[in-house]
Amino acid sequence: MLSQAVGYAASALGYVAAAEGKPVLVREIADACAIPAPYLSKIIHALAKQGLVVTQRGVGGGVVLARDAGSISLYDLCRALGDCAAEERCMLGTTLCSDRRCCPAHEFWCEQREKLLAFLKSTSVAEIGSFEAAHRAPVM
Repeated sequence: MLSQAVGYAASALGYVAAAEGKPVLVREIADACAIPAPYLSKIIHALAKQGLVVTQRGVGGGVVLARDAGSISLYDLCRALGDCAAEERCMLGTTLCSDRRCCPAHEFWCEQREKLLAFLKSTSVAEIGSFEAAHRAPVM
């Protein structure tokens, strides 16, 4: 399972993608996506440091994607936020997963990890944004 931070980032960037290049305030994103605003601010700051979003303070400011939503993947979010799903680790948590030092779950985990990474790399913020827009409850 992905971390809560990655889930929030995916929803937030999906919302930003729907704005089609117009800056969106963190408070607006937080309200629309039901994310605590202080936590979202920290996530947005981390994503900005990794070059996935651009932020601008002041009048007319907000958050915009640094590149096309279709080119930002879940894998990119995992890497930017330090999610362990993007790391090469043993499923049992012993050490780095390798053929030289394999645990009883090694063969199973290598196959599953490949599938997980393929999914993370092929699922974009644009897809998440489309899903979120279709299923999001209206903001009151």
